[in-house]
Amino acid sequence: MPVLLEIKHLSKSFTIHSINKEIQASQDISFSLNKGEFIGIVGKSGSGKSTILKCIYRSYLASKGEIWYDSAEFGLINMVTAKERQITYLRRYEIGYVSQFLNVMPRTNALEIVEQALLDTGNGIEYSREQATKILTHFELDESLWDSYPNNFSGGEKLRLNIARAMVKRPRLLLLDEPTASLDNASKLRVRELIEQLKSEGTTMLGIFHDIEFMEGVCDKQINISQGKLL
Repeated sequence: MPVLLEIKHLSKSFTIHSINKEIQASQDISFSLNKGEFIGIVGKSGSGKSTILKCIYRSYLASKGEIWYDSAEFGLINMVTAKERQITYLRRYEIGYVSQFLNVMPRTNALEIVEQALLDTGNGIEYSREQATKILTHFELDESLWDSYPNNFSGGEKLRLNIARAMVKRPRLLLLDEPTASLDNASKLRVRELIEQLKSEGTTMLGIFHDIEFMEGVCDKQINISQGKLL
């Protein structure tokens, strides 16, 4: 199976200048992700799991190592040294990211947030509205909330909206950082259904989960991170 993402000797450290101390978040991480595969990352809180995803998405710039992604637009590209315009393109068209937190433009309602994700990739307004409506319905986000601003949503509602925004684009690579963290069982099943659908359509996924039971039968394999190192 062809490789979509290969991480080589990835390390990320942070410097706390106030106390002149360096924190090593990830150390010498290496693994590969095949096209169409779903790998789950497990480990205790604070073990460095999210740091890996953020380095791939380039929210963090890796301190050392290489992150090779087989882009449909640019071919094989190192996410560590890629230009900002390339990263912007990949985030818009090829790579999706679901975090535990929702950051959106102010005065944008829930429907517009999901709709805009598709408009940004060149889709028409009618198609974008149709798909946004469909996925919000799938996640059972009450229709009365669609024209509301999400700053007043509950944690679970914000997370469902965040997942909908990322998944509606059907990205080639989807990064999932605790996508079921604050969801009830019914909502978790909705997430699982869509993950299975995206996987059947060829989306490659890398996800962080504390809920091991949720991952069973969905992930092709697991990798374990402890104290920033791959076990």
